[in-house]
Amino acid sequence: MRLLGLANAPLTEGTTVVSMRYPRHLWSGSWRTDSEQAEEELARRRGTGFASGDEDPDHPAGTHSQASTTDSGRPRVPAILAVVVGMLIAGAFAAGTLTGKDDSPNALPAVSSRPINPRQGQTRTGAIYAKAVPAVVSIRTSAGSGTGFLIDNTQTIVTNAHVVDTSKHVTVRFGANGTNLDGQVLGVDASSDLAVVHLQAGSAPKSAKPLPLADSRAVQIGDTAIAIGNPFGLDRTATEGIISGLGRRIQAPNGFEIDQAIQTDAPINPGNSGGPLLDDSGRVIGVNSQIETGGGSNGNVGIGFAVPSNTLRQVVPILEQGKNVEHAFLGVQAAADVTGGVAPAGAEIADVTAGGPAEAAGLQPGDIIVAIDGKPVDEFGQVSQIVNQHKVGDEIDVRVDRGGGERSFHVTLGTRPKSAP
Repeated sequence: MRLLGLANAPLTEGTTVVSMRYPRHLWSGSWRTDSEQAEEELARRRGTGFASGDEDPDHPAGTHSQASTTDSGRPRVPAILAVVVGMLIAGAFAAGTLTGKDDSPNALPAVSSRPINPRQGQTRTGAIYAKAVPAVVSIRTSAGSGTGFLIDNTQTIVTNAHVVDTSKHVTVRFGANGTNLDGQVLGVDASSDLAVVHLQAGSAPKSAKPLPLADSRAVQIGDTAIAIGNPFGLDRTATEGIISGLGRRIQAPNGFEIDQAIQTDAPINPGNSGGPLLDDSGRVIGVNSQIETGGGSNGNVGIGFAVPSNTLRQVVPILEQGKNVEHAFLGVQAAADVTGGVAPAGAEIADVTAGGPAEAAGLQPGDIIVAIDGKPVDEFGQVSQIVNQHKVGDEIDVRVDRGGGERSFHVTLGTRPKSAP
């Protein structure tokens, strides 16, 4: 199985798991070089005649859609999805959970399910698309293009952190024939692969209404999933599938882990990054972020991942205020996955971050974490989930097996660094 992104990258958490493989981001990476040639090829196939240096009204100079091609000229998905998120657990929504500050803004509200009734001759998916699509935008930077969508109000757009990257301003467009709008990047959280873009008041079309948010804890395997985005520059494309898995772990752009990711077989491809994943009521249940590939192809194979809406609900209000999102940090790295035999109970520490909370408390490489705060630990993913339920400054009790005897350590959680050690 071939993954898009960093293979065998450490999983840092707070925790780092060596030898884990992750899907690819739908943006960033070596595809950027290929995308210029790809856009020329797509333009020729469409008969537009636009070359990468020409001024295409749908692709202004300096911007490129995320497409590449095979030798036969067929589009292919580049190896690019960077999945970002630190260890956030979906249920942790108390104000201050991430920042550790009492003045942290409250999470955005989730709305209840409201059935969408299609018109005669219209499918339910068609009705959902018609209602949601005015709020979906294309986002372009000097390096490529992705997707975003309105939430909360007609000035706030959510997208992936790896879409805006280091840009302070991006080009936003509502539809292929829309006007190019200036979007100011208010904030980026690489640990959750989320970013917030701000539009000037009155610049969004009147038909664009903010998309409602769902409580992603209520999502179940088998539920309908509808993705809207701009794959390969194809304006606001809709695809449909189901929820294929829950509680998946993907890698954030800064090398940390995003947990509780939603897996779907709704086809998403480069350019879908930052777009909404909707339920059958038209509510946002996730932000499309990564895909996994297999065999000799870099294209979609029916395995995509979205950052859960509950992470969005908590992170976005902080970014809207221009603040940094602070994630709790333990500072341990996991031993390599066991490839044969019986894995020992607990989570073995391969290394500790120099100067980090774990090292300061006395944890050492070779220790096997068997419980945190009295909760048994069977594998390293549980360490991430437990740490993510805490805020910076919390003290946790870590029980380890060291040389056959158990010992307890009191660890004061620190602030996660900008990138994984």
